[in-house]
Amino acid sequence: QVQLVESGGGLVQAGGSLRLSCAASGRTFSRYAMGWFRQAPGKEREFVAAISWSGGSTDYADSVKGRFTISRDNAKNTVYLQMNSLKPEDTAVYYCAAVTTTGWSTPRTWFEYSYWGQGTQVTVSS
Repeated sequence: QVQLVESGGGLVQAGGSLRLSCAASGRTFSRYAMGWFRQAPGKEREFVAAISWSGGSTDYADSVKGRFTISRDNAKNTVYLQMNSLKPEDTAVYYCAAVTTTGWSTPRTWFEYSYWGQGTQVTVSS
C-alpha cells in the first residue's frame, strides 16, 4: 500500500507557473505508474498527465500538452507536475494517483488507479 501527499498548489496569475509535488510512502514507489488528475467545481475529474514506473514514458491531456511536464524521482519517492503558462481554466483541485504496473503503462482513466492523495488547490486568476 502507498500513501500520497500533494503539495505546491496556490494562487497564481495567468501566464505564471507552479510546480506540484506528490510524496509517496513505501519502499516500492518505483513499481507504480503515477498520474495527475484535476477536478474543477461542478465538473468531473479529468486526466492531466501520467508517467510510467521508470519515467521512460509519459502521456498528457491535449489541454495541457506543451505547458505541463510530469517527472519523477524514484530515489525521493516523489512525482512532480511542472505547470507553465497557466490559464484560468486550469483552476481545479489537483490529485496525484498511483497504480502498480509493468512496462510502459501510463493509465489515463481515474478508475485504473488504486491510490489517491488528498488533493491540492490550484487557482489561476485572470
